[in-house]
Amino acid sequence: MDFFHSQESLTAFEWMMRAVVGYFFLLIAAKLLGQRSISQLRFLDFIIALILGNIIAHPLSDERLSLTGSMISTTVLVVLYILTSWLSLKWNVLKHFLDPAPLTLIKHGNMVMKNLRKARISVDHLFSELRKQQIEDIDTVALALWEPGGTISVFLEPQHQPVTPKDMHIPTSAFSLVKPIIVEGTMNEKQLIQQGKNRKWLEAQIHANQVDWEDIVLATMDDQAQIRVYTEADTTEINK
Repeated sequence: MDFFHSQESLTAFEWMMRAVVGYFFLLIAAKLLGQRSISQLRFLDFIIALILGNIIAHPLSDERLSLTGSMISTTVLVVLYILTSWLSLKWNVLKHFLDPAPLTLIKHGNMVMKNLRKARISVDHLFSELRKQQIEDIDTVALALWEPGGTISVFLEPQHQPVTPKDMHIPTSAFSLVKPIIVEGTMNEKQLIQQGKNRKWLEAQIHANQVDWEDIVLATMDDQAQIRVYTEADTTEINK
């Protein structure tokens, strides 16, 4: 375990061991930080990401630095991050500092220039974000908000919103979520159990329709236990 400590030189194997230990240690640290810090960087998440990256990167490239010290520092920062996140749920002052309220950028077709400057967003960038959401005319926007995570939420005026089946009094079928049940020959047994089915039932449905298991690229199942099978040759639908 000498590769943990600072020294004059490391062998190729010790460099490899430092990289492996650092990699899995960061995986554990990222898991403790939670999915939100990975999927959407808040102010606190951004600071932590910068610090952790520097702390772990240095001992992985400099044998004179101890890996143990970096792991201890990272652990302390992860604990502080979790504690700060918990305190932000209890203390409104800290919550508003870390997660400020969204800024109104557009209200009923009018840009709020004061908030644009506060968010450091140019008019060109705002229009670019609107175009990404297929919005051509600013007059159709009822409200646009700059969220703490750095995204822009846009709400259209009611008269410019898409017409729904409810508006047209068109009857619709119940929502049914389609889930992959077989992917390249590998079965998702957990999904089958959730539907009250098992492998024997699935094999019976597939073989009854003369489809070989080995030929299946993808098979999906909805909430009504309706199976759709995709093969390289064709697509076969199997009813319950």
